[in-house]
Amino acid sequence: MKSHQAYLSNLIDLLTILQQDCQQVEDAAGLIAQSLQNDGLIHVFGTGHSHMLAEEMFYRAGGLGSVNPILEEDLMLHKNASRSTELERNPGLAMNILAKHDLRKGDIFIIASNSGGNALVEAIGNQVKQLGLKLIAITSLKHATSPAARAQGRKIHELADITIDNLGQVGDATIAYPGLEEKTGPTSTVLGTAIVNALVVRSVEIMIENGYKPEIFSSSNTLDGDSRNSELLSILKERVSIL
Repeated sequence: MKSHQAYLSNLIDLLTILQQDCQQVEDAAGLIAQSLQNDGLIHVFGTGHSHMLAEEMFYRAGGLGSVNPILEEDLMLHKNASRSTELERNPGLAMNILAKHDLRKGDIFIIASNSGGNALVEAIGNQVKQLGLKLIAITSLKHATSPAARAQGRKIHELADITIDNLGQVGDATIAYPGLEEKTGPTSTVLGTAIVNALVVRSVEIMIENGYKPEIFSSSNTLDGDSRNSELLSILKERVSIL
């Protein structure tokens, strides 16, 4: 089997495991549905590549309306990648980051962190819990609990109300080559986006079962997409500033 086939096969295996053992997804979707039924907001945060899960949930066709992505340019990669690694190890940034957003008790906060262990993620998790929000973590438990992991205080799965394991390997990459120390083929983004979309579809289903009409974005690239979204945008802009 060639390496690309092995990588894709591994992803299929991981998704199958997630499908068969998805109680944490079910529980997390229940929290999300309950929050949205009470006019709550879903806040999503991640540093480095994990910030893409916040973007995945936000303002997209078929996505929940009430999602607030916490996107800090300095913690992403397009501005200064190596600097972002330095900053995610600074817990002192947490208060300033969260102060920019309208967090209320009853909201849900999702943190994506493959390693689960940088200092900023821990600090944000602590503050979110102090504010009384339910915290959902998406992380690699294998990495977070490995002796090889960078030790930085409590890991996000130790703070979260619900932890969803992305089933990733230590270091994330999965494909090894003879004579090469480094691996390729990370899985956290693929599994992470699958997880957040699974949360969306199940939370929508729960809301419908409970007699609520979920707020969902339509594609702007369809004939009636803009008109469908305009009313939703006018409502959400009050709490989601980047809309």
